Amino acid sequence: MAASARHETRALLRAHLSAASGYRHLTRHCPVCHQLLRLALEPGREPAGGPEKD
Repeated sequence: MAASARHETRALLRAHLSAASGYRHLTRHCPVCHQLLRLALEPGREPAGGPEKD
């Protein structure tokens, strides 16, 4: 499930960059790019109902 969310986030980032490519878009100054890139690169988290340790 985490891989699917990462895939969707990367797809959103690609779509955003594609839409902004015709403008003077600076990725490092764009809050949308920054947030999407951070979400795409964050490590996967355990699901809430994951295995519990005793």
